[in-house]
Amino acid sequence: MQSIKQLIQEGEHQQQDFKFRIDDSKKIARTLVAFANTDGGRLLIGVKDNGKIAGVDPTEEIHMIEAAVDMYSKPKLEFQSRVWQEDMKLVLEISIEKTANRPVLALDEEGKWKAYVRRKDHTLLANKILLSTWKLERFDQKKPQKIGEEETRLLNIIDQNPQITLSKIYRLSSLDKSNIDRLLPLFICWGLVSMEMNENGTFYQIR
Repeated sequence: MQSIKQLIQEGEHQQQDFKFRIDDSKKIARTLVAFANTDGGRLLIGVKDNGKIAGVDPTEEIHMIEAAVDMYSKPKLEFQSRVWQEDMKLVLEISIEKTANRPVLALDEEGKWKAYVRRKDHTLLANKILLSTWKLERFDQKKPQKIGEEETRLLNIIDQNPQITLSKIYRLSSLDKSNIDRLLPLFICWGLVSMEMNENGTFYQIR
């Protein structure tokens, strides 16, 4: 089993985030939801961004986490907790499993329920194409033996413009936006197109 020092040495990544302490239950709910919607993950509370252990009172922090999942996640997230002790300081570990039925939603600053995902060490808002893809993934989306003319034209645009954004696809295609919004999730489910999300935006390319 890894020690707390070994976990911290991994740094922040797609399945791990450091928090000095929890000041905002609503905000931390987004990180927890993002873990659930991606690959699962753990939150190490009482650790600074540089990896230095600051320590926390686990009882206080667990109340903030409970508020986050009770009030600001839908459906309510389940979590596991563990307290580590290192150099007379305590670190609270919160573990979130990947959910089987995406999306899990978190309440934003405007009181709206939204889905979030984890990409490297960033928590990002899930876009409409990803949301539609998740819906399609609940059912078996078999690739048809023959691709139609509209689908072929759209695939050619993506093929000729690597790392293309959705807005550029809209501009270059003669298809209605609603048609593009319908086809892109299908292409992703069929394994024809990949979608890369990062802090700079969302990009599509042929697989």
